[in-house]
Amino acid sequence: MRRRRQLEHQPIPARRPLLRCLQPGTKIHLADTRCATGTALPGPSTSLVVASSSRIRQSPDTPMRATSLGHAGILIRSSQATIVCDPWFVPAFLGSWFPFPRNDRLDAETMAAVCAPDYLYISHLHGDHFDEPFLREKMSKSTSVLLPEFPSDELRRRLTRLGFTSFVETRDGEEIELRDGLRIAIHVESSITDGPGGDSALVVSDGVSRLVNQNDCRTHDPKALSAHGPVDQHWLQYSGAIWYPMVYDQPDDVRREQAKNKVESQFTRAQNYVEAINAAVVVPSAGPPCFLDGDLFGFNMIDGTEISIFPDQTAFIERLADVNRSAVLALPGTAIDCMNGETHVNHPDTDINAPFTDKLDYLREYQRDWQRWLNDEKASWPKKSSSFLERLAAWWEPLLLRAPMLREGVGGSCLFRLGDEQVIVDFPAGTVRSFTGESYQFRFDIAPELAEKVLNEHAVDWSNSLFLSCRFVAWREGSFNEYLYNFLKSLSVERIDRAEAEARRRLGEPAVPSEEICIGDFTIERYCPHRKADLSVFGQLDGDEIVCTLHGWRFKTDDGRCITADNRRLKIRRT
Repeated sequence: MRRRRQLEHQPIPARRPLLRCLQPGTKIHLADTRCATGTALPGPSTSLVVASSSRIRQSPDTPMRATSLGHAGILIRSSQATIVCDPWFVPAFLGSWFPFPRNDRLDAETMAAVCAPDYLYISHLHGDHFDEPFLREKMSKSTSVLLPEFPSDELRRRLTRLGFTSFVETRDGEEIELRDGLRIAIHVESSITDGPGGDSALVVSDGVSRLVNQNDCRTHDPKALSAHGPVDQHWLQYSGAIWYPMVYDQPDDVRREQAKNKVESQFTRAQNYVEAINAAVVVPSAGPPCFLDGDLFGFNMIDGTEISIFPDQTAFIERLADVNRSAVLALPGTAIDCMNGETHVNHPDTDINAPFTDKLDYLREYQRDWQRWLNDEKASWPKKSSSFLERLAAWWEPLLLRAPMLREGVGGSCLFRLGDEQVIVDFPAGTVRSFTGESYQFRFDIAPELAEKVLNEHAVDWSNSLFLSCRFVAWREGSFNEYLYNFLKSLSVERIDRAEAEARRRLGEPAVPSEEICIGDFTIERYCPHRKADLSVFGQLDGDEIVCTLHGWRFKTDDGRCITADNRRLKIRRT
C-alpha cells in the first residue's frame, strides 16, 4: 500500500516583484542577444514586422532552443530540424480569446521560421491550438505533420483539406526518430472529456536536451512523459480554459467562490505535474487568453477581484517559488535552452514586466489596436434564416437515437433559449421539440446570431465552436453533468458513437476494486472513479473531502459520495 503525504490547501500568493524561481544549483543566464520587435497591423496577418537581429545557434554541439510564440505556441529549433507546435495568431472562439501577452509583433526572422518549419505539431482541435486561418493562409504545405494516434482521423482530414499532404504517424507514447538523432514521442488522451478528437502532449529530444510540451493535455499518467529520460524544459498549462463559472446564472458571491476554488484546483493540478515530471525548468504556458471585446473584458484577471479563472504567468511562478521550483516568465519571442544545469533565456527587446505590472493599460492598448477587427468579426455573424427547431430536430434526433446510454446519463431535459425561439431537448425521450413550460434540468441562453452560425457551419463540437467563447448564459438544477456536454461535443455520427461507447463503459461497467493508497487518515481506492486518474499523484485531502486535482472532482470522506457530479462514488474508509 502506497502512502502519499497530505498537501496543505494553499491560497494564491500575493504578488511580489516579478522573478525567475530557481532550484538550488540551477543558473539563469540572460543572453546578450536580443530580438528586435516591430509593429504589425491589427488583424490576422503577422507578416508586417521589422527585421530581426536575433542570432539562433544551430551547431551540433548546442542544445535545441525553444522560442515562445505566445499561448501554447512553441518554435523548437535543433541542429537537425525545426518543429512548430500549436501556432495561434488569429483570435479564437467567435473573437473572444486573444493571445496574452500579444504575439502580433513577433520579428520577421521568427515568423519566417514559423511559417516554413520541417515539422508541425497540433496537439488537438481547439481553436487556440488549431488556428485554421493561419494554417491555411501562412503555413507552408510542404511541412510534415506529426500526427498523434487519436481514436479518429478527424485532425488528419481537416489538415488535408487545408492542403497538407505529408504526415508522420505516431503510436501513443512510443518514441520515434525523425532524423539524425532527433526523437519525439506523442502521448495521447482520448476520453470524450478531452474532446472527441482527443488531446496530446509532445516529448522532443535532440540527443543533448529534452523538452516536454504538455500544453493543456491533462495526462492521466504524468510519469510517462518523463519516462523517456530527464527533462530540461516542461511547458504546461496552469490557467483556466473553460467557461465555468463565469457564464452561470448564479449570484456573484457564489460564482466568485467557485472561481477561487477553480483557480486553486488548476494550480494544484499543474503543480502536481511539475513535481511528477521534475524538469530543470518550468515554462508556464498555454494561457491565459485575454478578452478584448467590451462585453467580455471583465473576465480578464487584473487586480484579482474579478470573477475569473484566468490568472497570468506571474501568479503561478510565485506559487512555484514557494516550493523552490525553477520557472521562466516567457513572452512571445522569448527563447530558452538548457544545458549542463544552466538555463539560458533570451528575451525580446521589450519591457517583459509591462504586460503584468501595467496590465490594464496594456490590455486597453491591445484592445484599441484590434477594435476594427472585432467590429468586423461581430458584423459577420449571420441573421436567423429559418426555424431553429426544425433544423435542430432534423440534426439531433437521429444522434439521440444512437445514444440511449448517454441519454440515460443526462437523465433530464435541456432548454435552449435562442432569441424568440425556445427549444427543449428531452434526453430521456430522445426528442427535440418546442418548449411549452414543462420542467427542465439544464438551460442555455444563446444569441440567435450565434445559434445561426453554429447551425450554418454544422459545428460538431459546440464546446469549441460556441461555449469556449463565453458568449452565452448557462443554468443547471443540480451538479455538473458530463454526459450533457459530451453530447454537445459529439454532434456527428462518428463522434456520437464514441461518446455512446464511453457512456456504456462508464455506466454499464461493474465495479472493479483497484489498488488502495492512503491519504491522511484515509484509505482510498487508488484510481479516481471519474477518469481513472492516479490519486497517489492527483489526490489531496481538503477538510472533509478528497479532491482529485486532475479535474477538481471532490468526494466526501465519510461515505465517498461525489459532490461534483452524480453517479460517482469513491471507495474510502478511515485507516
